[in-house]
This record gives sequence, structure tokens and C-alpha cells, in this order.
Amino acid sequence: MKADDPQTYVIIGATLEVHRELGCGFLEAVCQDTLEIELAARNISFVREACVAVYYKSKPLPSNYRVDFICYENIPVELKALSLMTGVEEAKMIHYLKAMRCKIGLLINFGAPSLDWRRFIN
Repeated sequence: MKADDPQTYVIIGATLEVHRELGCGFLEAVCQDTLEIELAARNISFVREACVAVYYKSKPLPSNYRVDFICYENIPVELKALSLMTGVEEAKMIHYLKAMRCKIGLLINFGAPSLDWRRFIN
């Protein structure tokens, strides 16, 4: 992780604290609840379960994405509680970045014994 990206550094720090306290094996909803507490404690601005519009040729579609968190108004954070992440989860993050026109996103997996996080750059 680059030192010139302090926002994702702070978000990852919050997820590490949650994983350190909970360990692995909890449902994704529990991880969301605890990460919400940790983000607020660190004064990280966020919106939980934010609706993300999808456009086709500048027209909004009736279908939307729902991202677990949007931090600092422009960093989507998607949580998982899987023993192993696959390309499906990575593709979902790439779609969020495209739909939101964001540069950086985080995919966090609480399901493994060690926190698995991936930083995506669009």
C-alpha cells in the first residue's frame, strides 16, 4: 500500500481491528455491524449499504448495485465472509468502480484466518 493513499490505509486499519477482535467465521452482517462501529470510532465518513446507480448510454437503469460501505464519499468497500475469494467477488468490485466512476475500492474478506484485503484501482 502506498503512503500517498492515507484514506484506504485508515479503512484497512479499521478492518484489521475488527478482524483482530472477532476472528473469522462470523456472518457478513456481523462484520458490517462491527465495521460500522469501528469506522465511526475513527471518524471515517461513510454510508452503509449505499445504492449505486448503473447507467447505459447516460440513462439510469432501474437496477442498482448496493455496496456495503462508501467511505470518504468515493471509496467503495465491499465485505465478504468467505473461506476463499474468487474472481466473482473481484468482478463485483470492478463493476462498482465503473458504475461509481471511482478510482479506488477495497474488497475485504473476514472469512479467512488472516484478514484478506484487496485494493482495486480503476
